Amino acid sequence: MKRKFLASLLLSASCLMASAQSGELMPQHYFKQTVPAGNYSGLTWLGGDRYAVVNDKAPADGFDVFAIDVNSSTGEISNVRKIKTLTSGFSYNRDAEGIAYFPKANTVFISGEADNRIMEYTMEGKLTGREIKLPSDVTIPHGNYGLESLTYNAKTHRFWTTTESTLPADGQQANAVNGIRNHLRLMSFDDDLRYQGSITYIMDTPISNKWAKIYANGVSDLCALDDGRLLVLEREAYVASGYIGSWVVNRVYCINTTGPVMPQKKLVAMWRTSFNLIHKDFANYEGMCVGPRLSNGRQVIILCADSQNQKGKFLRDWFRTIVL
Repeated sequence: MKRKFLASLLLSASCLMASAQSGELMPQHYFKQTVPAGNYSGLTWLGGDRYAVVNDKAPADGFDVFAIDVNSSTGEISNVRKIKTLTSGFSYNRDAEGIAYFPKANTVFISGEADNRIMEYTMEGKLTGREIKLPSDVTIPHGNYGLESLTYNAKTHRFWTTTESTLPADGQQANAVNGIRNHLRLMSFDDDLRYQGSITYIMDTPISNKWAKIYANGVSDLCALDDGRLLVLEREAYVASGYIGSWVVNRVYCINTTGPVMPQKKLVAMWRTSFNLIHKDFANYEGMCVGPRLSNGRQVIILCADSQNQKGKFLRDWFRTIVL
């Protein structure tokens, strides 16, 4: 009886949240013939149909360039294809998770979770020697749950980044059973790469209440809008011991970065994917960026999923959009 009540409560909460959505979620697609299996964890718009994409398990340091075609009326993705790979010349992998185009210098910045550094690259993939330095009071332990997100907006002249989960100095991290809400610091930097301050962001309470084979709960990307607001992609991924019964819940929230230190969250979109006997659309979304505007002026947001190199031959490199 208790379990049925909890399930009903969760369903009611999900329905209430879904009804508050302010973005139109387009269907997800994968493109087997033109997108090689990868670990695509972040993307940024370069203009036109070109996007720079990072692969967190690439054999060499650098980034890919993709072409992504978006229907100018609906905002739905019609095609994705890989154009080329650009490398820095170093064979090590920084576990690249976030990427942001910096038009002022025509470069990209990439956040790495292995070294927790944000480094600048030319459009040929070479390191420039510049990087964004985190504030001295931010200590990130090595391993998972480090720097996951990166975004930049040319109108507000701000970079934004955060760790995937709670910093040790800020409390305990959420896991599959403790029900703890992650407390994150959303950190901003100006065009001169100087630290400008941080916002406290509190994630939703985890859905999971039992142990998982693999579990990840954190902010997987950020997206800075022209008016100063910030989109935050919360992702909770639960992988069951035999894979059947695995699921991912994604929520995109919008916050105002110029208001309170702990801003109110407004739900933009929410969706669940899963792997079971009926559904096989499991998608771990890790990348999010601003895309083009539609013919009616609405803003398109592009998202990509990390398939872990199409692990088990059933995961896919999914792409989808949200139209604001």
